[in-house]
Amino acid sequence: MNSEAILEQQPSGDVEKAASESFLHAPAARGRRLLFLGLVLGTVAPAGFLMTRILPVTGMGPLLWVILALFLLTFTWIAISFWTAAAGFVLRLLQRDPLSLRRIPPEAAPADPVRLAGRRTAIVVPIYNEDPLRVMRGVEAICSSLLSTGQAAAFDLFLLSDSNDPAVIPEEERAVWALQGRLPAPFRTHYRRRPVNSGRKAGNIADFCRRWGGRYDYMVVLDADSVMEGQTLVELVRLMDANPGAGLIQTMPLPVRQESLFGRLQQFANALHGPMLAAGLSFWQGSAGNYWGHNAIIRIRPFLEHCQLPVLPGRPPLGGEILSHDFVEAALLRRGGWDVWLLPDLSGSYEELPGNLVDYARRDRRWSQGNLQHLRLLGMPGLHPVSRVHFLFGALAYLASLFWLLMLGTASAAAVAAYHSPAPGAAAIARDLTPVHASLAYVLLAVTAVLLLLPKLFGITLALRREPERFGGPSRLVAGGLLETLFSVLIAPLMMAFHSLFVGAVALGRNVSWTAQSREGRMVSWRESGQRTWAFVLAGLVWGVMVVWWAPAFFWWLSPVFAGLLLSPLLVRVSGSRCAGLWLRERGLLLAPSERVPSPALAILGQLESTAVSVRARPVVPEAGAAVTWLEDHRTRREVARSRHANRQRGVAGSIQGGMRTDA
Repeated sequence: MNSEAILEQQPSGDVEKAASESFLHAPAARGRRLLFLGLVLGTVAPAGFLMTRILPVTGMGPLLWVILALFLLTFTWIAISFWTAAAGFVLRLLQRDPLSLRRIPPEAAPADPVRLAGRRTAIVVPIYNEDPLRVMRGVEAICSSLLSTGQAAAFDLFLLSDSNDPAVIPEEERAVWALQGRLPAPFRTHYRRRPVNSGRKAGNIADFCRRWGGRYDYMVVLDADSVMEGQTLVELVRLMDANPGAGLIQTMPLPVRQESLFGRLQQFANALHGPMLAAGLSFWQGSAGNYWGHNAIIRIRPFLEHCQLPVLPGRPPLGGEILSHDFVEAALLRRGGWDVWLLPDLSGSYEELPGNLVDYARRDRRWSQGNLQHLRLLGMPGLHPVSRVHFLFGALAYLASLFWLLMLGTASAAAVAAYHSPAPGAAAIARDLTPVHASLAYVLLAVTAVLLLLPKLFGITLALRREPERFGGPSRLVAGGLLETLFSVLIAPLMMAFHSLFVGAVALGRNVSWTAQSREGRMVSWRESGQRTWAFVLAGLVWGVMVVWWAPAFFWWLSPVFAGLLLSPLLVRVSGSRCAGLWLRERGLLLAPSERVPSPALAILGQLESTAVSVRARPVVPEAGAAVTWLEDHRTRREVARSRHANRQRGVAGSIQGGMRTDA
C-alpha cells in the first residue's frame, strides 16, 4: 500500500526508525509557509491592480471600492486553492513525500507482518439514528479486514450509540447481536447507548474517553459510513508508536460506493484530485495539520488533557456548543505541544457522501454554522498560527460564496448606476466596454479561469502519467474529467446561492438542528427541487433581464452565473439520478479506482450487501467465547430490563456481560 512508501520499504526492524524520520526529521515548515504566502500575494497583487484599471471610475463613486474589496477577498481564496493544488501537483509529479520532501520509492512487495508493540487501540464508531444494517455491515467489513492482518488482538471495537429514534433503537440492538454472531470469537465488541445526547458527537467521544479511554493508548475515530482497511489501521498504530510526539494522524478518506450522478461525480473528482490537494495541504501545514472528525487515529491521554471544548458565550448559532469540534480539537492538541499530521499517501481510508445536491447542501448548512463559530476563536491565546489559519479558511469556505455574490451584485448595480449617470460617457461604458477596458477584462478573466481550471488539469495529468487504467483508460479518464468540470461550473452558482443563504441564516440567528445524515442516493422530486430553488430561478431571471436591459456589455460576463441559477431545479433533480449514474458507469465514465479493483474491506462490504443479511430473519446467538460487552451504565433500569427480556426471547441472554463501568 502507499503508506509503505512512507516507511521506505525498510526491513521490519527498521520500520519504526524510518517512520520516525518521516515525521520528526521533516524540515521546518516556516520556510514553506513563507514561500506559499509569497506566491499567494504575488498572484493577488497584480490581479487587484488589473481590477483597478478595468473598473470605470466615472459614475461609480464608492461602489468602486466596495467591488475592489470584494474582488480581493474572493480572488485571494482562489489563489490559495490554486497554490495548494500546485504544490501537491509538483510533489506528486516528482514523487516526493510532502512532509520530508524525500523521494518516495516505487511500491515493493508487502513485507512480513510486524507485531504491534503491545499497544491497545479502540476503534470507536459514533452512531446517531443511522440505518443499523448499513452500519453493521461496514463495521463487519472493517473487522474482517483487520482479522486478516493477524493483529486484531490489539484492537477493541466500541459502537457508541446516541440514537433516540424509537423505531431505530430495537433494530440497532438486534443488528449489534447479529454482528457479534458473525464475528470470530477473538474480536471484542462493546456497545453503549446514551439516552441523553449531550454534546452531540463530540460529547459522545468525550464520554467514551472519560469512562473507558484509560484502558487504551489510541483510538481510531470512524463515522457511521466510514470503511478502513485492516492494514491501514495497523499502519496508523505503527506510525503513532514510532512518533511519540504525534497526537493525531489524519488520513485522506476517499468517497466510495456512490451510485447517483452527483455521488459518482464527487467520487471521481475526489479520487482524481483529492490526494494531490491533500499533499499540498500537508506541504505547508506540516505538524500543525487539521482534523476532519473521522478516519483518524488519536493519542487518548493528550486528547483528554487538552481537548475540552469551550462553550462560546451567547446563544446559538454563534454561541453555545461548538458544532465543528474537529478543527478545535486539532488546534487544542497543537497548543498542548502535540503534533497533528495529515498523511495524503496512506491508502485504505474511505467514506460515503450524500447522493444529491439537496442532501449535500443540508450537510453544508450544519458545517457552515460550525465553521463560522470558529471566527470567535481566532483570538484564543496560545494557538499555533496555522491553527488560526485553519479556523479562518474553514469560515472562508462559506464566506467566499457570499463575497462572490456580493461582488457580482455590486458590479451589476454599479453598471446600472453608470447607465443612469449624468456623467459624460458613463452610459456608453455600461452599454459597451471600451477597447482598453475590454482587453484588460479578458486578461483578468483568463487568469481567473486558469487558476480555477488548471488544478483539474493537474489531477488528470497525474493520473495519465501513472495508471490511467484505474480510471477506465486515458480516453475515459479525460472524458470523465471534462464532464466533472462542466458539472462543477454549472453547480457553482447554485452552491454560491446555498452558501450565501446559510451565512445569512447564521447572521440572522437561525440555529441548525442536529439530525442524522442522509447517505443514500435518492432522486429529488420535481416538487422538492422547485421548493428549494424557485427563489434562485426568480433572482437569476430578474437579475439577467436587468443586466440585458441596462448593461448588456456585462451580460456575457455573467452568463455562466445566470445559466447555473436558471437551471438549478434541473440540476438538483438529476443530481440524485441513479439511472444517469448507472448509464455513465456502463460506458466506463466517472470510474474510480475503488470500483475497478475494490480493496479487501470494500469487497467484503459488497459481498455482505449482495447477500442482504437481515437481523429480522432469525435470532442470532454469538458463538461460545465471543467477547461482547453491553455497556449499560447510561440506560435506565426499565430500558435494561426490557432489553434483557428481548434478549432472552432471542436466546442470547447468557452472553451479556452486564454493568461494565470504568472511569478513566
